[in-house]
Amino acid sequence: MGSAVERTDEHVREYLIYRGFTSTLKHLDSDMKADKEKGFRVDKIIDQLQLFIHTFDLNGLKDYWGYLDRRLFCRLEDIYRPTVSKLRTSLFRYYVVYTVQNLEKTQEFFQRQAQELQGKPEWRDWFILPFMPAPEQNPLFSPYFSRQWSDTFLVSLHNFLSVLFQCINPPQPVLLSFDSEVQRTTCLQEENDQLRHMLFSLQGEAKLKKQEEMVHHKLPPYVQNMDRLGDTELDLVTSQRNPALTTTPSRNFFSTFLPQARRVPGKMPRGLPGSSPTQASLGRKDTAANQVRPYVLPEIRTFFWGASLETETIIRKLNQARLFFQMPEKRGESGDPEPHLEGGTTSSDLIDPPPPSQTQVSGEGQRGTGVLGVEQPFIKLSQEEYGEHHSSIMHCRVDCSGRRVASLDVDGVIKVWSFNPIMQTKATIMSKSPLLSLEWATKPDRLLLLGSGVGTVRLYDTDAKKNLYEMAIDETHQRILSLACSPSGTSFVCSAAAHAGPGRSGSVTETVPRLPNPLSVSGQLLLWDTKTVKQQLQFSLEPGPVAINCTAFNHNGNLLVTGAADGVIRLFDMQRYDCAMSWRAHDGEVYSVEFSYDENTVFSIGEDGKFIQWNIHRCGVKQSENSLPQDATGPFVLSGYSGYKQVQVPRGRLFAFDSEGQHVLTCSNNGGLIYRLNSTSDSGLEKVLPLGGHKAPVVTVDWCSAMDCGTCLTASMDGKIKLSTLLAQKS
Repeated sequence: MGSAVERTDEHVREYLIYRGFTSTLKHLDSDMKADKEKGFRVDKIIDQLQLFIHTFDLNGLKDYWGYLDRRLFCRLEDIYRPTVSKLRTSLFRYYVVYTVQNLEKTQEFFQRQAQELQGKPEWRDWFILPFMPAPEQNPLFSPYFSRQWSDTFLVSLHNFLSVLFQCINPPQPVLLSFDSEVQRTTCLQEENDQLRHMLFSLQGEAKLKKQEEMVHHKLPPYVQNMDRLGDTELDLVTSQRNPALTTTPSRNFFSTFLPQARRVPGKMPRGLPGSSPTQASLGRKDTAANQVRPYVLPEIRTFFWGASLETETIIRKLNQARLFFQMPEKRGESGDPEPHLEGGTTSSDLIDPPPPSQTQVSGEGQRGTGVLGVEQPFIKLSQEEYGEHHSSIMHCRVDCSGRRVASLDVDGVIKVWSFNPIMQTKATIMSKSPLLSLEWATKPDRLLLLGSGVGTVRLYDTDAKKNLYEMAIDETHQRILSLACSPSGTSFVCSAAAHAGPGRSGSVTETVPRLPNPLSVSGQLLLWDTKTVKQQLQFSLEPGPVAINCTAFNHNGNLLVTGAADGVIRLFDMQRYDCAMSWRAHDGEVYSVEFSYDENTVFSIGEDGKFIQWNIHRCGVKQSENSLPQDATGPFVLSGYSGYKQVQVPRGRLFAFDSEGQHVLTCSNNGGLIYRLNSTSDSGLEKVLPLGGHKAPVVTVDWCSAMDCGTCLTASMDGKIKLSTLLAQKS
């Protein structure tokens, strides 16, 4: 109860500050200081009683105990009155024992309390105490001078008051019950999230089980005997379907395309009179089977595709191949067009396998395997689209609770929306001034920081749908390029830069702009307090003021990493507020930086197209370096008709990690692309899953992970945002 009262008092103080009721706030503070119940905090009541004793304030001690008696003890039943009386006697004895060091105070106590204490037997022997030279050595009084007795008394009083506050339930105001409602709502939301993740997991398992059941169904006879299907049987099929083909050499249709080492000539078995070719091939005798070297299933799968395929795809292709060989016309001689099979597939599609680069990753809800047959770490359960924006996206971020998303487009429109249980827009923010950056606050997570192009940062309440504050940063540095809120929620870092001319605002242009020299653009890195809404300090940027493009805190806010337009990464110590180290990271600007999962390294993407991992314990030492395609690093280009091009400079997050830091999500031309980090491959990055779904280049990504399910956000230049739900496969 005490903690609830304390939190409610803090909320009331915040409300009074927000409304500007300063005089009411002063009266509230004075009343809280004079509060005798101490917000129902037992420890503070004990401290107040001890304060009266240590200052020899007998009147204050009697008045305070009398207040507690009238306010609390009088509500108890009569059977508890002896307990209250014993506690009062022990409290006064505690006072007398403490006043022994000042005999005047001891004598004053008995003079003022003589009339009240004379008739009580428990105080009869205590009147001699002021006249004893060493009362602590007297057997009658020595127990009360021990540390054990005083500690036992204070603990007993503390426990009695604690039980009293729990048993006495006066009618609580509605405002005080707000805290319990918030806690109950939070518990329900957490329970709903757990149930949702369990549902996703069960759905994924059900899909996998269904696929396994579909894979193990009974195959048709011609597929069951496929391992015994060789060149001789195919010669038999084609010769009996087309008698004219029997005069051709024994090198039949399949043997033309299979490797030479796999072709074994054999004698053509005779089928039974009147039997069909299929019956003849399937009903051959054992002696004929022993004379033929069979082709096993993996070679036939390699013949069709050159890589492993799902069983259902193999069955469909074999069906089409069977129809192809049953056609009576001769191919390649009559000049007739090739027949089209199921799904628009021609015979050439069956003969010529697609190149390995076109092999697709397994689809939605399937247990995916790569080209090498390695099981993928994620299953894509679903992909939804948020299409409320009408221009290119600049930023798209999930809040720390994983329940809301804030997205900003180049027109300055911000959408705050949720995706659980359904995709729904919660708030729309229209800005007259251009917006360049956004960041969710950590505490409370309903607040949103918005950086503009006119030198202001706004604090927006997404629940109340209104601005709380608008902070003027600097008139000379009006572009707010990056915002990062400390995990503690007490401060945030703001990167401000001067105007750099056209092409650096992050907006979409018709032609590729010629960007000014980034080193000539001045910038500042500032630390602001979120409670006082005042600037705390300005960081020193060596060798000179430069525009900071990206910022990120570590998990406890003790370290801050920044990437600048001069290609330098700077690591700041937030306890000393100075730059701990800096190094040249990229040839060109640094677009995006993030701490690794263990926070021993930093990852960065730069204008040079490099994705580099840096060791923060050894300044400027690379742990890994990988080259990414331009569609993952920017600038992002969307081509149109008649040579029209739209170009967007990177502004949002270009990569994001999963919950365990083993995989990274990056941008691409048609959707997000997930790589495996710390791979054993030579490149250091291994593609594991393309998310797809976009028709325009993806410009920013985010990854919110919880339990086995994760939510990947990919936002593109056409204003579309794809929300992909993944299920992590436990190894």
